[in-house]
Amino acid sequence: MLRLLQTRRFAPLFVTQFLGALNDNVLKSALIVVLTFGAAAQSGASLSLLINLCTALLILPFFLFSALAGQIADRVDKAKLIRGLKLAEVGVMALATVGFFIESVPLLLGALFLMGSQSAFFGPVKYGVLPQHLEDGELVAGNALIELGTFTSILVGTIAGGMIIALPTIGTLALTLALLGTALCGFASARLIPDAPPSLTARSVPLDLNLFRATQKALAIGRSNRAVHLSILGASWFWFVGAFLLGQLPMLAKEVLAVTGASGEQSVTTLLAVFSLGVGLGSILCERLTHGKVEVALVPIAGLLLSAFGFDLAYVASVFTSDQLWRVYLDLVGVGTAGGLFIVPLYALMQARAPEGAQSRVVAANNIMNAGFMVVSTVLAVALAAAGVSVAGRLAVVFSLNVIIAGVCLIHTHREVIHVAIRRLVRFMYRVEVQGLDQIPEEGAALIVCNHVSWVDAFILGGLTERQIRFVMGNDFFSMPVLNSFFKVTRAIPIASRREDPELLEAAFDEIDHALASGDLVGIFPEGKLTRDGQLNPFKPGVEKILARRQVPVVPVVLKGLWGSFFSFKNGKPMRAMPRRAFSKIGVACGAPIAPEGLRAKELEQVVAKMLAE
Repeated sequence: MLRLLQTRRFAPLFVTQFLGALNDNVLKSALIVVLTFGAAAQSGASLSLLINLCTALLILPFFLFSALAGQIADRVDKAKLIRGLKLAEVGVMALATVGFFIESVPLLLGALFLMGSQSAFFGPVKYGVLPQHLEDGELVAGNALIELGTFTSILVGTIAGGMIIALPTIGTLALTLALLGTALCGFASARLIPDAPPSLTARSVPLDLNLFRATQKALAIGRSNRAVHLSILGASWFWFVGAFLLGQLPMLAKEVLAVTGASGEQSVTTLLAVFSLGVGLGSILCERLTHGKVEVALVPIAGLLLSAFGFDLAYVASVFTSDQLWRVYLDLVGVGTAGGLFIVPLYALMQARAPEGAQSRVVAANNIMNAGFMVVSTVLAVALAAAGVSVAGRLAVVFSLNVIIAGVCLIHTHREVIHVAIRRLVRFMYRVEVQGLDQIPEEGAALIVCNHVSWVDAFILGGLTERQIRFVMGNDFFSMPVLNSFFKVTRAIPIASRREDPELLEAAFDEIDHALASGDLVGIFPEGKLTRDGQLNPFKPGVEKILARRQVPVVPVVLKGLWGSFFSFKNGKPMRAMPRRAFSKIGVACGAPIAPEGLRAKELEQVVAKMLAE
């Protein structure tokens, strides 16, 4: 993952977005200090009103300008747009420094709104450029680093902004140098980002300046692809929980951690640091667990893990004593880690599945939804506080809601979760040597044919492939108690001989054809039965009937090392004798796809036999 930071196609973008997020938070943190202790406080203005106004001024631009930002980002060279936005940041920071020197609240609030607007335009181009500069297998790593950099910059900027402006005598001057210096460094790094020209399709789309209509169109694009739409909803929920949790940290420090003797400001900073550390760990762990693949199976698992740590945090907050401080930190690290595991695959999937030439508009739709969810989160937090609900109670409410959302995610991704679980189990049980798995098409229909050695052949082959395979299996095995429910969930296709059940046989061929027509992978064992002697049985002509109805590539696969296992016939009926070996070495090899035209079962049998001999 870190090797991306050594490449020009990613490193300048990472530095640019890190410095931009850092400047955002330095400005916001310094402004809060001025509002709390400076001229605004002395003027008698309502601090609560001003801080809520600051929040509104940061969120409002995402509603107003995200759709327009997405259109522009898709229509122009994204690298050039980033340079223009970073130059605009220099101007905004110059305006903010004037506001700090003359202690003008309206000027500072205006600068804050402009900074929020700059961020609203920067978000779509930042995430939209990743698919242009990174390979598909690098999207997870790229998003993990972006999330790591974002939360690190939030932490550093929040701490630095308050500290710098509070410096005696030189605070305002030091803040000026920090804001302008960071903005100029960001502009310098942006100049190193490689060009990212738009596609011809995106360039031809007319620009809609009607903000309301453009917002509707952006949201429609986000809904046009089911995977993208669900990713946007999942990412927005993450920001709902994140905004709610971050909003409770000051109250957690004031009402709960005060018994430790630390100041409220110091405690809030520590809690924010611990949470940010967790998100960083989760982002890195996500890339390590997925090996660069977009695995949405992590999302519901991470969601449940997030609630587990969240519930413990709520419980500790309700019975807190000073010797339990470590548990608060552990829970916040856990919540942050789960959050990183939750959000990174969603952003990667969003970018990978976005329509060609519309990546930035998809990100714009995501930003609009994120902002809306954060507003609702804030309203919920205020309502619960007004109702007299304690910090612990508020946390319990939001993490209870999160359990429901994680359950919904599990319903939508249960097949992916099962697929990943089987893969981990296979890798744990066996020492696997794979060869040629890249011969299986990454998309589109194909017929996978394999020798049949043991009762777990489908589990092993299905667990090792990146795509899910719909296996055809004998009805006697398909109907086994307990396993039957599992096979239905994984969409296995039961089949029987014509003598046993002619109607089921025809239904099986119909379902196989339907699966192939839908672009699925279908796996069959053409021998029709497990080998009793370790040798390849003759292939039955059913494969010819499948190919006669649907001409799709045929990928030959062989399994080695399973003869003699607990699940084979070598030592009698499978699973009857005691297992004689553990962590055995097995092999899975795929041959090049074979054209279906005129392919006979005997020819296919010879190909598989040759692969076994090799």
